[in-house]
Amino acid sequence: MSVDAIVLGAGIVGVSTAVQLARRGKSVVLVDRRGAGEETSFGNAGLIQREGLVPYAFPQDLGLILRYGLNNRIDAHYHLTALPKVFRFLSSYFWHSNPARHAVIARSYAPLIENSINEHKELIEAAGAERFIRKDGWVEAFRTGAVRDKAATEAERLAREYGIDCQVLTSEELARAEPHLSRDFIGALKWNDPWSVLDPEGLTKAYLAYFESLGGRFVKGDAKSLKQVGSGWQVMTDDGTVDGAQLVLALGPWAGDITTQLGYNLPLGVKRGYHMHYGSTGNAVLNNWLMDKERGYFLNPMTQGIRLTTGAEFALRDAPKTPVQLARAEAVARTIFPLAERLDAEPWMGARPCTPDMMPVIGKAPRHKGLWFAFGHAHHGLTLGPVTGRLLAEAMYGETPFLDITPYRPERFGA
Repeated sequence: MSVDAIVLGAGIVGVSTAVQLARRGKSVVLVDRRGAGEETSFGNAGLIQREGLVPYAFPQDLGLILRYGLNNRIDAHYHLTALPKVFRFLSSYFWHSNPARHAVIARSYAPLIENSINEHKELIEAAGAERFIRKDGWVEAFRTGAVRDKAATEAERLAREYGIDCQVLTSEELARAEPHLSRDFIGALKWNDPWSVLDPEGLTKAYLAYFESLGGRFVKGDAKSLKQVGSGWQVMTDDGTVDGAQLVLALGPWAGDITTQLGYNLPLGVKRGYHMHYGSTGNAVLNNWLMDKERGYFLNPMTQGIRLTTGAEFALRDAPKTPVQLARAEAVARTIFPLAERLDAEPWMGARPCTPDMMPVIGKAPRHKGLWFAFGHAHHGLTLGPVTGRLLAEAMYGETPFLDITPYRPERFGA
């Protein structure tokens, strides 16, 4: 096959990019070693986070860092043996998280988040995927007044500066919203703007079906077979050789394997995460996506059951699973909601692709004709898939991107 564009990676970012290219009349082949949405895009908390304007920073408080050093928390865990190999990423992540630098980064990051709902909405409607979506936000529950008050102050700022819709819930209001939740919480914030996704894999596959209805093709193949041929690119697939004039790397946590192979030295890292699905005891119902803020885990009422998701694990991407955070989170979650049996045979683990400045890499590769990058979305891959796809498709074929992509270009890392 010879096509206008090849997209490597069929997660939410790759599929969304392929859709946008096909909508512009381009012949597109989407390539992945697995099915669409079966890697990182499978295991997220299922939120399109319109409120997530401020990327997750590395803690700057020495006391908190020391507490993380004890390695006994739910929201973060690390492999001691991995620290020497991830030190470059972590030290740069810490440097970029300085409050002054982080504020500048957040202002550059915010336009992506601000457009997340609108870009998803267009694809959801075109793909007929409304069955996967709820539009009633999510709840952040608090155990202490100090944490609640800090979060409420930040919510007020986001409302003032970005028009975010959020309301403070008293403990009584939270109890009415979640009658089967324990009374451990003194109140909550209800973020009203975000949409929740009942089945992230299902949504990704719905976008894939839309892509195929536009004439696009999805084939199995290995990104490591990529090579430059003349003025274009070539990949080996189960259906034979595919040649493309343009190529998009949307490989998530595996992007670094190919960028390194091509001579780029991007400071990419991963944050691993885990999930498990549960039933509920008796007639207990969890009505909202709910975060236990001080403990650092999510409970999400999804199609497969109530999904418990953990925070970040700093480890080598391909190291064996160590779901200690999941075990810790489950023990706490069972004290606040009547979870029943585990529904999965084993914990799911995935790796979030991260950059040290907390922003994705979106744009043209500096030293290769026809090569484009779309990875590094960290905690917001599901949120930012369609935004990224549109921006990249516009840039690839001479349109003026609807947002300035300069802050996200790979050159910021000296690539």
